[in-house]
Amino acid sequence: MNKRIVFRNMAHSDPMEEYANKQLAKIEKFLTNEPSPVNIELVLQPSKNHEHHHIELRVKSKNYDLVSDYEHQGDDFYDTLDRVIDVMYRRLLQEKERRIDERKSRGRHDDFKKER
Repeated sequence: MNKRIVFRNMAHSDPMEEYANKQLAKIEKFLTNEPSPVNIELVLQPSKNHEHHHIELRVKSKNYDLVSDYEHQGDDFYDTLDRVIDVMYRRLLQEKERRIDERKSRGRHDDFKKER
């Protein structure tokens, strides 16, 4: 699993990286059984003038190619990060359920028909 945290327009911050890694742990746990390669990229871009931060999370693997980003005025940087990761986790769950439902609706009978 390849994970990258990018600090754009800001100096590297160990506490921020530690917090981001802690929050990304549930995404990593969800993707543990995913076939390689799995790429996770988190881009942190704070606003210089006021609280108007932009955070983007990309997850790319064999089964998933999803992007979650959020930019909103007035939210704390940590709150924005939490929101982006929670949205990504929900999207991963929805995508997994969709793939399972698709497989169930197709059924094994169709697979056997193709073999004949």
